[in-house]
Amino acid sequence: MNIVPLQKEQLSIVAELAYEIWPTAYGEILSPEQLQYMLAQFYSLEALETQFQNGQHFLLLKDAERAVGFLSYELNCYHSQKLKIHKIYVLPTEQGKGLGKLLIDKAIEIAIAQNQKAIFLNVNKYNKARFFYEKLGFTIVKDEVIEIGNGYVMDDYVMESAV
Repeated sequence: MNIVPLQKEQLSIVAELAYEIWPTAYGEILSPEQLQYMLAQFYSLEALETQFQNGQHFLLLKDAERAVGFLSYELNCYHSQKLKIHKIYVLPTEQGKGLGKLLIDKAIEIAIAQNQKAIFLNVNKYNKARFFYEKLGFTIVKDEVIEIGNGYVMDDYVMESAV
């Protein structure tokens, strides 16, 4: 497995992966309408380019043949000296193989190299990924409800781990 930085011209790969991963990741949590709305809001090429321009870094996880996952992060998020993982996803067919941990380890490595004090992320309160993060040493530091438009909200835990 290889983790490589993504260039702006390659953001369509992230969009393709998200559209493949999200129905499995959120199919039992979100309505089909909210799922489609959120994909359009966060994973359209325009949205991804804006995120890229606003300081998100994207990493692609590849096997010998194709991309199987991705991670995006932001350094000093909210001027906190903490790295925020904005997105971390692995194809459902590739889950359970340690690839998510590989991506988290890479984020920790970057955080240490950039003198960040911790890494944090948001996870849907009903997403089983929460237990994966807890296994890796993340703890819930708060919960928050974020309005995202169209009458929808993200009902999340904020989880953090020192580096």
